[in-house]
Amino acid sequence: MGIQVSAKTQERMVKRADLPEPNSDDPVHELALDGGMVRVRTPKGEASAWRQYHGLRVNGDGIGMAWYKDPTALLAWVTTLPLLPVIDLLGDGHSGIWSLFEQMALNTPTDEVLDGYHLKENLYKVEAPDAVLELLSSQLWEGQLHQALASLAALGNESAQRFRAYLTVHAGRIPNYCYYQMEGLPIGSGPVESWVKQIDARMQVTGAQWHEASLPQMLKLRCAYLNGQLDLFSPASG
Repeated sequence: MGIQVSAKTQERMVKRADLPEPNSDDPVHELALDGGMVRVRTPKGEASAWRQYHGLRVNGDGIGMAWYKDPTALLAWVTTLPLLPVIDLLGDGHSGIWSLFEQMALNTPTDEVLDGYHLKENLYKVEAPDAVLELLSSQLWEGQLHQALASLAALGNESAQRFRAYLTVHAGRIPNYCYYQMEGLPIGSGPVESWVKQIDARMQVTGAQWHEASLPQMLKLRCAYLNGQLDLFSPASG
């Protein structure tokens, strides 16, 4: 006869469990980082506050993890993965993403790639005629950074200068996207953004507020669910 365990009891068991961290069955060639937001409880009488966590995903749409205020744990997990000799690192333009990648200090060559779609979103914030924006888009798509910087300098307006500064910061992360795409190399961090959205679907339910002390376990639980690890906690039968 099967042992009946209520869903509520099973959830309580999982919340208290020491959940194992996932590992990749395939050699890792790609790591992508993104940030998400969760609402945390504050002392009575104070408004709740939104805080950032970070999510990392492996090999595009492969396994992932998330951490809250614990970059050491994130970096430690990465060291357990079967890394290939060259790793693609992907993220948007947020400085915190690239700071975390830098802290990983991976003992293998890496290729940093700024998400091409975020790059284009920022491009279209520049105040310029459509023809100029299309020229800039073409230049950046083909990795012609110096030509794009010259085109922006010629515009001379504030929005162009802001975008020029953005490109300068990320100069080493702007490849020839057209070539990368033809070669099947990653050019976007969409999979990790999707990962974070799936985490948020649970963490940001209406009215949800979390105690900071419980956030790491809740993030780990959500990731275990998304990684398909919770089958380990299915009720036994006998």
